[in-house]
Amino acid sequence: MNNLIDKRNITAVILAGGQGRRMGGKDKGLLAWGGRPLIETILDTIKPQVGHILINANRNKEKYTNYGYPVVADNLDGYQGPLAGFVAGMKAAKTDYITTIPCDSPLIPADMFERLSAALIDEQAELAVAHDGQRLQPVYALLPVKLLDSLLQFMGEGNRKIDLWYARHKMAVADFSDKPEIFRNVNTPEQHSELHAEVVG
Repeated sequence: MNNLIDKRNITAVILAGGQGRRMGGKDKGLLAWGGRPLIETILDTIKPQVGHILINANRNKEKYTNYGYPVVADNLDGYQGPLAGFVAGMKAAKTDYITTIPCDSPLIPADMFERLSAALIDEQAELAVAHDGQRLQPVYALLPVKLLDSLLQFMGEGNRKIDLWYARHKMAVADFSDKPEIFRNVNTPEQHSELHAEVVG
């Protein structure tokens, strides 16, 4: 395997700060998945892959805190999307890198962050983002904390589109075209029921 960033220097930031509008306002990280909250499946998968974990949540802080990891809310007023979670994670992390993952994607592979790390090193890039073979998956990323000032400036200009911020930096693309199904998530009750039936039964 290629040279990789030491996983002890990477903090995974689970993005659970959304409003869940298409899910009827439900907190997607706490949806039932195989008889337990979805967040638990995600934690089980990412724990071996990184040195540290943060949960970015704006609701149900007590429930998320019970998992034993720091819970950080968005530092910006209102629900301003995933970039606000990036900012909160970068500010709270004690490592040089964060890697971001949404709270509603139960199919994360065991080599998710290894692939992102390898892409960043191989391409000598500033950041790395997953690609499913057809399009970029922007909330699955590996980002150096030192880009916080750049991100704050970008958002201070009123911008919220992740790919536009990525375009300001040298970006590596991590190829996941061999397993595009890992990016399936549960945005709606229908998607939740369908994916749960397929995967859990």
